[in-house]
Formats: sequence, structure tokens, C-alpha cells
Amino acid sequence: MKFSNILKYFLFLTIGVGILYLMWTKNSSAYEEECILRGANLDNCNLFDKIITDFSQANWIWIVVVLIIFMLSNIFRALRWNQLLATLGYSPSTINSLGTLMLGYFANLGIPRIGEIIRATSMSRYENIPVEQTMATIIVGRIIDVLFLLLFIGASFVLSFNVLSKYFQDNFQFSIINLVYLGISLAIASIIGYFVFIRFSKGFALSNNKLLNKLSEIMNRFLEGLKSILKVDNKALFIAYSLGIWVCYYLMTYLCFFAYEPTSHLGPIAGLVVFVFGTLGIVFPSPGGMGSYHYLVVQALIIYGIGGVEAFSFAMLLFFAIQLFCNILFGIIALVGLPIFNK
Repeated sequence: MKFSNILKYFLFLTIGVGILYLMWTKNSSAYEEECILRGANLDNCNLFDKIITDFSQANWIWIVVVLIIFMLSNIFRALRWNQLLATLGYSPSTINSLGTLMLGYFANLGIPRIGEIIRATSMSRYENIPVEQTMATIIVGRIIDVLFLLLFIGASFVLSFNVLSKYFQDNFQFSIINLVYLGISLAIASIIGYFVFIRFSKGFALSNNKLLNKLSEIMNRFLEGLKSILKVDNKALFIAYSLGIWVCYYLMTYLCFFAYEPTSHLGPIAGLVVFVFGTLGIVFPSPGGMGSYHYLVVQALIIYGIGGVEAFSFAMLLFFAIQLFCNILFGIIALVGLPIFNK
């Protein structure tokens, strides 16, 4: 691993741990204040003990349901990946596609974004597919995921416009209408900038400018990735798998509400908003979205009247019991099982 990548990893790890530490300190103080108001003994008001109690009192039937949905999303992702690999003339085993996917998730818990490399190299090893081609299909999958994330973000804004508008106005003195205008303006500027860039670059030798060369390569990969979807045999099934992945992700958050008493009354739109906030937290390249995920999930729950301490406890439950537990458990199963399956 390059020194720059090691430095980047420790930077994001430090930021993630720092955010989590600050949240822990803030919520620990808030919990002690709640205890004082209730007249409770401070010796029995420890945030760590509260979270352990919340975990033990959670409805684990719902958590098991969420775990099943999590694996269903991964099966959809593996099947969609097989469709992309089929456009290159390969027919990989679904077991290998699913197993290498879980290996990638497992690796991401240690070093963010290395999972894609592990996933590509493992598939190449077990299915005799060139690494470059497996990596290209992974990139295409990521592009599709970005488009679906934008779709869910748009849906959350439309369905919870008034609630989000009040939140942004109260906390940032910023109208959500202005945020929408800003997003549209950036999109238009990006499109115009792309065509201007293409026009500009034709008059110069890109090979003499590394920055222009890199930007051109990124844009071309993005467009080629989108074009490659046209080669998929069953496009409707491909879209269905993609939608299934993201619906499962949404259900993981929403159904987990019922596992925790303070959030059990929240509805599906609240689940959509919390899901979108949490997903944006995971996008941050700390291990598993640590810190950033917790912060944004807490902020989303506060919008719907859940106290900061209870919201933090829910974020911990969802993060550790589902994301870490699933990724560690099934990652280890894949690590041990794939060599046996492919012996």
C-alpha cells in the first residue's frame, strides 16, 4: 500500500473516531443531566450501561428480520454483478459472486474502499476473469448505486419537504428551496462544464497535461459505464435487482425502528429520511462510516422528535448489531468457505 493511502486511511479513521468520541461525550453529559432531572443516582447513570441495556431489551426478532433482508440485498447485488460479467462473456458462480462481495465488505471495515480491490482480485482468482474486467463491472455497479441513491434522496425531499424545510431553517437558517436550487445549479453547471471541457480538450494535447488527462479518463469511464448497461440481456431484471438492493437497504433502517421502543412509533417516511442520512454517513470513507454514520442518523432522528441520547443508542444498535455483525460474520464465513467451495 502506498504511503499516501496509509496516510489517508489514518486521517479518515481519526476523523471518524473523533466524531464518535465527541458524540459519546456529548450524549454522556446529556444522559447525566436527564438522570439529575429525574432524581436518579448518578452512579447508575452511565451511557455505556444504558446502551448495553438497550441492546439487551431490543426486539431481536426484528433484528433477525433485518439481517435476512441485508443478505437478500447482497444476493440481489451478486446476481446483478453476474449480469454485468455476462456482458463480457463470463458466467460466474453465484456463490463466488456473493462470497467475494462479503469479503469486500469485511475488508472495508479495516481499510475503507479496499473492499472493491479485494472483491475484484478474489473473483479473478476463483473464476479466472482478468482483474481489470471485474473491476470495470464493479465501477459500473457503483455508478448505478449513485443514481439510485440520488433517486432516494429526491424521494425523501419530496415526501418530507415540510419537515426537512423546518430542520434546515432552524439549524442552518437555510431554506430547503435554496438547497434544491443549489443542487439544480450544480447539476447544470456540471453538464455545461463537461461539454466545455470536451470542446476545450480537443484543441490541446491531453497527454501533456496530467490533470486534464485524469479528468477526461474519469468522465469517459462514467459514460462508458452507463453505456455498458445497454449490453445487459435482461434490462428489466437488471433494474429490478438494482431497485431491490436499495429497497432492502431502506427496509433495514425502517424495520429496525420496531426493534427499539423509542423509535417504534416512527413511520415509513421517517425511515426513508433516516436511511438517506445514514447512507450519506456511510459514504464518508471512515471504516464502515464510523462516526459520520452515527452523527447523521442522530440528526435525522432528532428531526422526528427522538431525543439525542435515544437517537444515539439507536444508531449504535443499527451500526453494531447489523452492519458490523453481518459484515464480520458473513465475511469470515466467506473467507473460510470460498477456498473450500473452489478447491
